Amino acid sequence: MAAYKGHRMNPDKFEKGQIKLYILVIPLVLITGLPIVFIIFHAFKPMEELFAFPPKFITLHPTLDNFRQLFKASRSAGIPLSRYVFNSIIITVAVVFGSLLFSTMAAYSLSKLKYKGRLTMLKINELALMFVAVAVMIPRYLIINKLGLVDNLWAQILPLIPLPVSLFLIKQFTDQVPDSLIEAAYMDGAKEWQIYLKIIIPMIKPAIATAAILVFQQVWTNLEASNYYINQDGLKTLAFYMNTLTSVSTTNTVAGQGMAAAASLIMFVPNLVLFCILQKNVMNTMAHSGIK
Repeated sequence: MAAYKGHRMNPDKFEKGQIKLYILVIPLVLITGLPIVFIIFHAFKPMEELFAFPPKFITLHPTLDNFRQLFKASRSAGIPLSRYVFNSIIITVAVVFGSLLFSTMAAYSLSKLKYKGRLTMLKINELALMFVAVAVMIPRYLIINKLGLVDNLWAQILPLIPLPVSLFLIKQFTDQVPDSLIEAAYMDGAKEWQIYLKIIIPMIKPAIATAAILVFQQVWTNLEASNYYINQDGLKTLAFYMNTLTSVSTTNTVAGQGMAAAASLIMFVPNLVLFCILQKNVMNTMAHSGIK
């Protein structure tokens, strides 16, 4: 072991052999990180920099005018901005909670319980991974209309709760929970709900955190429900309002570009904050997803 001391995989100090790793990793970091930096800088650009050619990546003279114009336009609307924020928060919390609840229960059932039709349902969920939202738009509208949920907040909640990728991810992680733990719990007299709450949930927290980010991203930026199921402006979401405010509501397309940049940053920040909070769990999910 001593002969390989100078060639450890994770040395305590910098070694020349690590240079090739930096050469490979740094370009990847720049490619993935620069768009985030651009969104932040772009929101604070004055009008002359927004339309500069060639485009400038770094903001030379940052300003808050884009945000002032955005909030000024929102105050002139018939419905206050706080109403759209309230709708988005209620819908997002309800969808994230509902999706995680049903995904974890279904994952436990499909992974650890044996019953007829289990594999068929699993295949149906895997098949659903291939369909994008546009492919099921018409059937989904017909169902919402048949249930009488048009112009109802539930129309923006129920269609988003089933997320096949969330169930698939959590199920794969649940497969790694040792069957011996569940068998021991059965021998101690534990009920199904006790096993679910006290064994399954604590052991799959990284997968739950990852699924929470995926669900949050889907619902926070969703425009489909407000576009197709909601006619009353007071029931629409912040994402829909920001989209219409910067593309339709303003007659000045030049000023609208600054408002659009500010709106993009406002919609992006919650995703970034949530990921930063849960990134450790996300990394654990990625690290253990292939371990059996």
